[in-house]
Amino acid sequence: MSSSLLKRFSQVRVLLVGDLLADHYVYGQTERVSREAPVLIVRHEREEVKLGGGANAAANAAALGAKVTALGVLGRDDIGRRMAGLFKERGVTLRAVTAAHTETRTRVLAGGVSTRRQQMLRIDRGVVVGELPPKTRARLAAALRREGPRADVIMVSDYGAGVLCDETRAVLRELAKRGTPVSVDSRFSLADYAGLTICKPNEPELAALTGRSLHTEAAFAAAAREAQVRLDCAVLLVTRGRKGMTLLERGQRPLRLPVHGGAEAVDVTGAGDTVSATFAVALGAGGAPFEAARLANIAGALAVQKEGTATVSRAELERELRR
Repeated sequence: MSSSLLKRFSQVRVLLVGDLLADHYVYGQTERVSREAPVLIVRHEREEVKLGGGANAAANAAALGAKVTALGVLGRDDIGRRMAGLFKERGVTLRAVTAAHTETRTRVLAGGVSTRRQQMLRIDRGVVVGELPPKTRARLAAALRREGPRADVIMVSDYGAGVLCDETRAVLRELAKRGTPVSVDSRFSLADYAGLTICKPNEPELAALTGRSLHTEAAFAAAAREAQVRLDCAVLLVTRGRKGMTLLERGQRPLRLPVHGGAEAVDVTGAGDTVSATFAVALGAGGAPFEAARLANIAGALAVQKEGTATVSRAELERELRR
């Protein structure tokens, strides 16, 4: 069944609504300790920009073959222009409201001549959380009202940079009531999405929402049930790191999926976006939640085998299913 479901991915229209973050990597070589302060001096070698946050979720959906539109905010700066180019390369239609600066996470990775580059520092730039101007919020809500009815599934990627505000959440609820599936991934504000179709927290987000300790399976099960009631969602998918993931579907017994495969994770950066995208696209293609969760579990396992922010393609999923 999963194989035939994958073939329908190319027919799925996905709308990504969220914080379009730039993952900016600066690579260098450590030479010596500064005389000015007890810090390492890094000799700049190269840098690159990758699609991060909601932008990475959109890129993952596109890599799976879906027709993707990304709605968010991009700055009138060099990194914003580079991001627009990356969206175009990946076949993602961009519906961006412009701002002064692009939300950017700069990571400095450095090491010695013969050593692997390690992350030394991260610098975040962009808007202060929740402070997008009223006109920008109104423009985002209007764009969402236009684009939402055309989508088979809507992905929400909330990293706290302001795109998901009262205005856009109100439109999302309207769309969900009309029958469009809305799948939510929220880093800080999961409680603000009650009444939508699907919520995808990880364990720390579930613990923060419920105020419960998750040290035992019984405690986890109680927290998950409480979260589904509080969020009033038809489906709750909890990603659990080394424990895999657990799916709660209204009217069904919880389904636990262990981590796929036995390989150790190389880098978990962006893996949650891969899981979210795969789950949403599979649902948009007509898959049942348990089928979508199974594919998302496999995609997540493939994503953590790659360094940095990465995508997983439909061809990779097909090969893994055959294997």
